[in-house]
Amino acid sequence: MNRERVTGLVLTFNGERVLEQTLASLAFCDEILVVDSGSTDRTLAIAEAAGARILTRAWEGPGPQFAFAFEQVRTNWVVSLDHDEYCTPELQEEIQGVLANPGEMAGWYCPRRSFYFDRFLAHSGWYPDYLLRVFRLERMELKISMPHYSFHPQGPTGKLQGDIVHYPYSGLAEHLEKINSYTQSAAEDKFARGERAGLGKALGHGLARFFKIYVLKRGFLDGRAGLILALNGFFYVFHKYIRVAELGKEEKKKGSVKF
Repeated sequence: MNRERVTGLVLTFNGERVLEQTLASLAFCDEILVVDSGSTDRTLAIAEAAGARILTRAWEGPGPQFAFAFEQVRTNWVVSLDHDEYCTPELQEEIQGVLANPGEMAGWYCPRRSFYFDRFLAHSGWYPDYLLRVFRLERMELKISMPHYSFHPQGPTGKLQGDIVHYPYSGLAEHLEKINSYTQSAAEDKFARGERAGLGKALGHGLARFFKIYVLKRGFLDGRAGLILALNGFFYVFHKYIRVAELGKEEKKKGSVKF
């Protein structure tokens, strides 16, 4: 099939858990580019075995890391996956089909199906979770909301039907570790932007997140996994805002110290 040339892009850090499937699902690409930030597990060996071009760069956040990666891309089109995701065969075929005649399209959104606790979630706001992952590089804008990132098209887009399969956590312990890391980064970002919070705001936003996931997004239909996710959603948002409050207390304490 004649099609536009495309690069499969993966940023990695200790991503051995799913990486073989990730890279195998990008085998249709003309090149696979892996930008690693200092993995100490089998990540680099897996990438090398898959024939990827491997570059190493210290992690400074998603913005600088993607900016560096994009400078290394040698094709007009990119398929971007995280190291805990892979394309289903149906999605691989669809991507090749649309790139055979992309016209003026800036990119395509792909549905993502995520595994959590004991099942693939069908509700809870986690499915279909359309993400722009196939895009024309020169017509895409990267937006950062610490600690997260998202791709935004600068032109017309479409939606594909095949799934990206996502295994975000090896277990609940890893989810809690990420919540701890993400809430601190998000709190520091909000505080730097001038936002302030207290206990009431933290509780209010946390309860709102639980209600959104479990009721509005029908998380109750995802069984135990939906309830656990909604509770952790409350925990994430509560801690994000209570840490903003904590940063405010630390600032006041510093300001009250007299020499």
